[in-house]
Amino acid sequence: MRRQRRHHGTTPRTARLFGSLLLVMAAGAFTLGAGPAPGTAAAPVPLDRVIPAPASVTPGGSPYRITEGTRIRVDGSREARRVGEYLADVLRPSTGYRLPVTGHGRGGIGLRLADGPYGAEGYRLDSGPSGVTLTAAEPAGLFHGVQTLRQLLPATVEKDSPQPGPWLVAGGTIEDTPRYGWRGAMLDVSRHFFSVDEVKRYIDQLALYKLNTLHLHLSDDQGWRIAVDSWPRLTTHGGSTEVGGGPGGHYTKADYKEIVRYAASRHLEVVPEIDMPGHTNAALASYAELNCDGVAPPLYTGTAVGFSSLCVGKDVTYDFVDDVVRELAALTPGRYLHIGGDEAHSTPHEDFVKFMDRVQPIVAKYGKTVIGWHQLTGANPARGALAQYWGLDGTAGQEKERVAEAARNGTGLILSPADRVYLDMKYDANTPLGLSWAGLVEVRRSYDWDPGAYLPGVPASAVRGVEAPLWTETLSDSGQLEYMAFPRLPGVAELGWSPASTHDWEDYRVRLAAQGPRWDALGIGYYASPQVPWPTRG
Repeated sequence: MRRQRRHHGTTPRTARLFGSLLLVMAAGAFTLGAGPAPGTAAAPVPLDRVIPAPASVTPGGSPYRITEGTRIRVDGSREARRVGEYLADVLRPSTGYRLPVTGHGRGGIGLRLADGPYGAEGYRLDSGPSGVTLTAAEPAGLFHGVQTLRQLLPATVEKDSPQPGPWLVAGGTIEDTPRYGWRGAMLDVSRHFFSVDEVKRYIDQLALYKLNTLHLHLSDDQGWRIAVDSWPRLTTHGGSTEVGGGPGGHYTKADYKEIVRYAASRHLEVVPEIDMPGHTNAALASYAELNCDGVAPPLYTGTAVGFSSLCVGKDVTYDFVDDVVRELAALTPGRYLHIGGDEAHSTPHEDFVKFMDRVQPIVAKYGKTVIGWHQLTGANPARGALAQYWGLDGTAGQEKERVAEAARNGTGLILSPADRVYLDMKYDANTPLGLSWAGLVEVRRSYDWDPGAYLPGVPASAVRGVEAPLWTETLSDSGQLEYMAFPRLPGVAELGWSPASTHDWEDYRVRLAAQGPRWDALGIGYYASPQVPWPTRG
């Protein structure tokens, strides 16, 4: 069982005192707020060594040192206090310090909301001997700034027991805003089911690298994972299994709300996906009337695709879609609902177009914006819809041109090229997990491309961002998810956040290597790619 990272509560007083003694012994002549004493070997992490690469870095001046006397100062807003409490929960176990969150005093670590050129998610970090100040226009910016601050501290700050420190933050200023507004990760909970706690663990890992969207693939041939009151057999029958014949599972509405709440606390928006008209065997097995012949197929636990389809010509199909979308939209405060649309090989093209023409208005009726896989561009994308491109570098030019034409006509694009950012692709031929239908995807290949110039004929303004899907035909627990996601996930996050001008593989691989000890401290079991100069692991 992998150790779970603690994010709540405080270290017991005895442990705090013990940690404080260790830190005093290690620090020697350090004083509150001062830099390291002459001759001390410890040096802070340079401001430009973080992932994603910040938009602007101005190093300079002495570092700030977190000590027993440090306070986390917040302005009068409830939102800043929440972020401050989150930061305190991260720092207290490893430092052993109390780190009270307060609206009073000077120095220490300050969090404040203020007008400025930060946008919805940007921030400014100022560090010097007297303290660290994070400034943002919105709470999400403060939260992202906290993730930067974490990386500026030693990797041992992530441990859940007192460590010796010292806890230095390099002096200087970071001014940072994201390149794209959509920086996502998709988790397939249909091929194998993952518990609420496992999803929360993944959410925490996404938050480390400033991702802001969690796309949940909630239905497929192998399992239906979200309760729908008006169609209860979707979960009791359709959710009762998974790839390989395991017990499956599903989220109650309360479970799903908890995932949404937890994601929001980490400033991620949940985008639910109900894949249709294909990838629907779990639904077809649950309700015979959804099949054109009125006969329910058996449950499916294999990994083939493209064989299932809702019956496009039946009115009950759209009653079903209306009920599912209505109930799911009511649970989802976010702006989007994903309707899939990929690999509908058993649905004739004219039926696919007819289906999408009827389903997209249903999504709009319940106040959500449609997202579909890029096959949606072969129908009539609704005004404002987004298409998620999952083709390959070598995908036929005709298909790419169809996507580009839709983009030129106003359809926004999320880029998820399978031979670049599908996290379930094997790293090399010897990778024990994952698939290889899109090729082998090592760390450099996953990182070394530009979303803004990837698809010919697509206006740069049409690219909304990037998303890294993680399909789970071969993955069944958190450890396996982490092995496939790390170290590729941070690179996708950097493609979404950092300016194109910062993109440089040789620099990135060094910054990525420095993340290894942090993942060790967090209990994340990652693939030690030979393309990355990892530190020696003890």
